[in-house]
Amino acid sequence: MKPYLLLSTRQHAAAAAGEWRSTAAAAGLAATDLVQLRLDQAPLGRLDTGAYSGFILGGSDFCASAPGKSPLQQRVEADLGGLLDAVLEQDLPFFGLCYGVGLLTCHLGGEVDGTHREDVGPVPVTLTEAGRADPLLDGLPDVFHAFVGHKEAARRLPASAVLLAVGDVCPAQLFRVGANVYASQFHPELDAAGLVERMRIYQDYGYFDPSDLDRLAAAAYASPVNGTPGRLLRNFVRRHAR
Repeated sequence: MKPYLLLSTRQHAAAAAGEWRSTAAAAGLAATDLVQLRLDQAPLGRLDTGAYSGFILGGSDFCASAPGKSPLQQRVEADLGGLLDAVLEQDLPFFGLCYGVGLLTCHLGGEVDGTHREDVGPVPVTLTEAGRADPLLDGLPDVFHAFVGHKEAARRLPASAVLLAVGDVCPAQLFRVGANVYASQFHPELDAAGLVERMRIYQDYGYFDPSDLDRLAAAAYASPVNGTPGRLLRNFVRRHAR
């Protein structure tokens, strides 16, 4: 099988390493089947898209809608924009996690801002009629819980997007473009331990009050989030493995 490519933009080694571990575990991929490329460290360059079964874009320190972007963010988003052009033109397998919603929505002319931001923690996710018929969601219940934590979200989806799942605070929790391009606002790769590890790294980044860390960690471990969200990643890799 050709490997999957995990595109990471996190500027912390521990966060990037945790993202790879969580994604590989949730997707059921062996270490050799998930290659990580850290775009914060080096430009994407000329990528042979045919060398991979598909692409997974991880979460980020960046916000796609942020004003005054740093030179690093501008370079990273230019690199990813070029890849998205190829992905969308060829309808290549692509799954964007959290940051992927902002990036893909902006790339396709939708609107992203802080209107539907969500605090760190578990939320219920409800499938739409289109979601219940989508192969990525095969085997998932109509309502399940997943972890979120984001400063921006899609306020208006692109016209080409098909809404697959909604939330109480954030209306666009999962959508598809074409047949093979997906983006989720929630984190299907995270279990409670993974979320708590990430919270410790980002406790001073404005996602929550650092004094709430212990309370939020306890709430994560007591939440109804189980392995269900990870099924999306497992369905994604099984469907596109080649």
